[in-house]
Parts: sequence; structure tokens; C-alpha cells
Amino acid sequence: MNKTLFHLTFPVTDLALAKAYYVDGLGCIPGRENRQLLILNLHGHQFVAFLTKETLVPQPIYPRHCGIVFSLKSDWEEVLSKAEQQKLTFRQKPELRFADSFIEHDTFFLEDPFYNLIEFKHYRHPEAIFGYYDYTQIEERV
Repeated sequence: MNKTLFHLTFPVTDLALAKAYYVDGLGCIPGRENRQLLILNLHGHQFVAFLTKETLVPQPIYPRHCGIVFSLKSDWEEVLSKAEQQKLTFRQKPELRFADSFIEHDTFFLEDPFYNLIEFKHYRHPEAIFGYYDYTQIEERV
């Protein structure tokens, strides 16, 4: 296990549907659960589906989404393959951003049944995850 884990709680309106999506569809490992929440292991990080009575609506990708940055492209490809096989909803299809630059990376976005957005990406140059300060491009659509 990593020494430091990321934790994110997100809203859902149906825990059984959330469990089906994240465990069966995306391959998360289920953890503790009760009538209010479900703890999920998403690639070693704690994702918590929290039941809400709020009306959830579609939202733009920016500024609100979360994601996983893979250090190995094969791990990114594995998640992509699983998402395609499970016919999960792609909010943004796989693409290569900033090709032939130091910040080149593969990315795609999934949208769960509750309109939560998850990005999965892999950088060709790992130092681009936090570095290359001379590059001001972060997202071409913002």
C-alpha cells in the first residue's frame, strides 16, 4: 500500500447502482459499506460513494472532475480496455494531448451514472506531472 493515499467522497443517489458501476464495471475493490456510503479502492486510493437525496445533474468537465495518473501506460491501457468492454460512458474518448511535447499525455474521461467525472491519464514524461514550469498549457479547452 502507498504511504499516502488520496481520499475523495462523491455523491450518488443509489448505492447498489454505484457498487455495480465501480466494482463490476470499473474493477474497484469494495470496502466497508452501510446504508449511507460505500468505500471503494480505486487503484490504491479511497473513493467513497455517499448517498444523497440531492438532484444530481450533468456538469461540465471543467472545473470539477477527479482522476488517476498512471505511471505505466500499460495500466492506463488496462483501465481503458475494461471501460470499453464494460461499455461504460465515455464523457471524452481516449486522446493524445499535446503530442510531441514534454507534456504529452494520453487521457480519457468516464462519467458514472450520477454524472461524476473521472479522468484517467498517463504522461509520456513522468516529470511533466508536476514539472515543466515553462509550459503554461494545462488544458487546451480552458
